[in-house]
Amino acid sequence: MTALAPIALTCGEPAGIGPELALAARAALPDLPFFWIGDPRHLPEGAAFTAIRAPAEAAKVAADRLPVLAHDFAGDRVPGQPDPRNAQGVIDVIARAVALVRGGEAAAVCTLPIHKKALKDGAGFRFPGHTEYLAHLAGDVPVVMMLASPLLRVVPATIHIPLAEVPQALTEALLEEVIRLTAAGLARDFGINRPRLAVAGLNPHAGEGGAMGREEITLIGPLLDRLRAEGLNLSGPLSADTMFHARARAGYDAAICMYHDQALIPIKTLDFDGGVNVTLGLPFIRTSPDHGTGFDIAGQGIARPDSTVAALRLAARMAEARRAG
Repeated sequence: MTALAPIALTCGEPAGIGPELALAARAALPDLPFFWIGDPRHLPEGAAFTAIRAPAEAAKVAADRLPVLAHDFAGDRVPGQPDPRNAQGVIDVIARAVALVRGGEAAAVCTLPIHKKALKDGAGFRFPGHTEYLAHLAGDVPVVMMLASPLLRVVPATIHIPLAEVPQALTEALLEEVIRLTAAGLARDFGINRPRLAVAGLNPHAGEGGAMGREEITLIGPLLDRLRAEGLNLSGPLSADTMFHARARAGYDAAICMYHDQALIPIKTLDFDGGVNVTLGLPFIRTSPDHGTGFDIAGQGIARPDSTVAALRLAARMAEARRAG
């Protein structure tokens, strides 16, 4: 079997910690083929890199040098201070990485953090974030956000909305789509033939028989019964406060949660530095470190690369699983 194509690592926001993370990831993963797409001027002074003309050349670059597919930006890099002139370049790099993957020149996309306000201010970026833009590039396909680590995988059914709006946003159609996309993604990209999904309730104690809310009785429970009848391996609705201890986690492959913090608090508590953001439902593989741009520490050389390293490793494993399937 031929070797996998290299992974495309996008530059993210130049003023953030992305350039430093790319170099640190290369040092940590000298044998994992990947290349960084960005402006070489944005790398830290003295950075060891080799310019490549095509992704295939990444495998030939010395292990102590970062393979760079150059993409010219309009502005320089000032750590901690986003330059509006660079906004369009950030967006274009993401689109370029996707095109390389869809064209077979890269195995996956791993995205370094962007700053959404900077993109909106500098280029009129109209998407809430990476995930929505990637879904648009794929043809406006439905997607879900998974946070994954060796200890836990979680998928929030609703994401960046106020908690007060969750009950209205949590429809049967939405929850069914999230469950189906998660099951399909675990099978295709993680090699899990019949994924076990644990589904949380919305209310404390999963509503406690209606005493603390009725969404589990009127919406979540009936939907799970219908999907179980189709053959999906589902448990729930479960009380979220007992879903995430070690013995409970051993009983499922991913947890479906009803809102942002219900999903992200447990994974960030268990594995703050090693969590990876995965977009399921795309026709290509996308991972990302689970943190932001780190403007407050950019340029200081102290950013931890753990999540970026984990994201690159997971992208490679997912690409292998997708190829094997």
